[in-house]
Amino acid sequence: MTRPPAQHYLNLKERYTGLIGAVEAMDTAARSAGPLDDKTLHLIQLGAAASIRSHGSVHSHAVRALEAGASPDEIRHAIIVLTGTIGFPTVAAALSWVDEEIEKF
Repeated sequence: MTRPPAQHYLNLKERYTGLIGAVEAMDTAARSAGPLDDKTLHLIQLGAAASIRSHGSVHSHAVRALEAGASPDEIRHAIIVLTGTIGFPTVAAALSWVDEEIEKF
């Protein structure tokens, strides 16, 4: 049930083909460089996205984590555990973003 990339990403890919190709190749290499499964990788990336308040990335990695088999509770926990590190307001915002995707899934 993989969703297509966001239109903005597709526009960037069309405009900057070489750059986005390199970013995608780097992502593929990084993902295959170790033993972590896709679900775990997306939960890690979700936490990183939340920590930098990347609205689009939080949405994207929440969807990808769901598609990789993460439960809504696992996704929310991956955000909640960051409270002491990134602060409650940032966590609350990220939770609202992941809930938008969980409701659609």
